[in-house]
Amino acid sequence: MEFEKELEVTETNIPGLLVFDLSVHDDNRDWFKENWQKAKMTALGLPTDFQWPIPLEESERSEADLHHPILKDAKPMVLRRTLVTGANGQLGRAIREYVQEHGFEGFEFTDIDEFDFSDPAAYAQIDWSLYGTIINAGAYTAVDKAETPEGRAGAWKANAQGPALLAKTATEHNLTLVHISSDYVFDGVAQVHDEEEPFAPLGMYGQTKAAGDIAVATAPKHYILCSSWVIGDGHNFVKTMISLSDRVADPNEALEQVTVVDDQIGCLTFTQDMARAIFFLLEREVPYGTYDLTLSRDNVSWAAIAREVFAQANGNAQAVAPINTEEYFANATVPVSPRPAYSTLDLAKIEETGVEPSDWRDELHTYVAAARKGSGRA
Repeated sequence: MEFEKELEVTETNIPGLLVFDLSVHDDNRDWFKENWQKAKMTALGLPTDFQWPIPLEESERSEADLHHPILKDAKPMVLRRTLVTGANGQLGRAIREYVQEHGFEGFEFTDIDEFDFSDPAAYAQIDWSLYGTIINAGAYTAVDKAETPEGRAGAWKANAQGPALLAKTATEHNLTLVHISSDYVFDGVAQVHDEEEPFAPLGMYGQTKAAGDIAVATAPKHYILCSSWVIGDGHNFVKTMISLSDRVADPNEALEQVTVVDDQIGCLTFTQDMARAIFFLLEREVPYGTYDLTLSRDNVSWAAIAREVFAQANGNAQAVAPINTEEYFANATVPVSPRPAYSTLDLAKIEETGVEPSDWRDELHTYVAAARKGSGRA
């Protein structure tokens, strides 16, 4: 398109038909406009005795035009819905809270009792033409139980078969699929894991998560968020440490010391930060693919995080005693899944999109304070 050109007219071999090449202007926002300039066009030969616009009853209209409602009676297009699976889990609750806080519409929250996304028969119950996005917040997360015969079957069903079915549906109906991965898909040998590192899971849970990631990646429109050490509204490590700190501080309890592993290194990821990142990626329409997502600042051990919690809860950080993983599980009577020694994730790719991960210490202190307030403790 040529901008800033002069208004021109061309005579055709059809009597009375003139073709005007209008002036076109643009600006640095890439907007452009065409100018209808009656005076200049009349000077170039435009007749002055015709009526414009042409009366509707004199115009030629198609059958579709004749039966189309006028603008005031037309119904606006309904936005396509978003389905959130695993709505009762820690991340699912954070997504629901984010949606409510921002007044978003068109969201449907389901869990396994309403829509079991690992069951092929469940998909026929849904009219997928009404949807534009699926956010899969559901997963089997009992890491150690996944090493048992019963848990192994449950993990493969929820973490591998379910995402594969979601990916198939997303592909067939041109949906965007958001899926959550885990640091357990890596063996933890490298001190920092980026999105290009090949999968090398150590245990059954990690194997099922890796299989789910591979399936989701087949959907043309997908986001996979790989996170570690997830903390949200529900049973989790931080709440357990708060409870243990209270027991140490209680003179009626015999607990004086708590052992916490000190040879697993990583970073916390709070579910409200995960929810914010999910909506950032969707709203900005950043390139599809896999993104690592945790909080920022230094990466530390579980024991270091426990000391932070103990210090804030009751000022008894000295009660946390470090122990290595092998010693911690030495007397275990049930199967134990191997853990990655390093769960640190590289945040460079997601930061390039504009996502700014929070400082994990700030988020941890806010979380502990809220948990203490919710329990009625000072």
